[in-house]
Amino acid sequence: MKKVSAILLLLLSAWTFQSCNSNSNKDSAEQAEEVNEAKNKPEDDSEFAVKAASGGMMEVELGKLAAQKAQSPQVKDFAAMMVTEHSKANEELKALTATKNITIPATLSEDHQKHVDDLSKLSGAEFDKEYVKLMVDDHKEDIDLFKEASFGAKDADVKAFAGKTLPTLQKHYDAAKAIQDGMK
Repeated sequence: MKKVSAILLLLLSAWTFQSCNSNSNKDSAEQAEEVNEAKNKPEDDSEFAVKAASGGMMEVELGKLAAQKAQSPQVKDFAAMMVTEHSKANEELKALTATKNITIPATLSEDHQKHVDDLSKLSGAEFDKEYVKLMVDDHKEDIDLFKEASFGAKDADVKAFAGKTLPTLQKHYDAAKAIQDGMK
């Protein structure tokens, strides 16, 4: 009987470990979206928050990376602005989502982490070119995401956050585009 109990306990432990382990292999953004879905949060608002949080974290991480790897002083200055302004927006979003009981990812999504990993392999002028290209493309997507939320979010505070942040994202896009145009 003791052997049967021990085997059952071992199997239960292995199953529990496997369940926990399979969840940790999921993308952090997907995990956050699943939690929000279980909480019955408005899908548009929670998806916006998850995407904005992961994107904002990526901007900060890439800005820190650019501070180390960029060759151009102009790119380094832009990166410093990304770290400062996206850190501030990330904190505002974190506070907002906490009051709304919306779960956001604690780490970068797999796609955003891939950008960080890819750029970390580059340096000098090659890094500058790829970093600035990514900032132009990413901010174009961010502007679309925030515009949509500033009009379509269900929650008035989420809508206000998106609308308030939009001009900063446009400023970032314009600055990145000017740097990119100067590189050609």
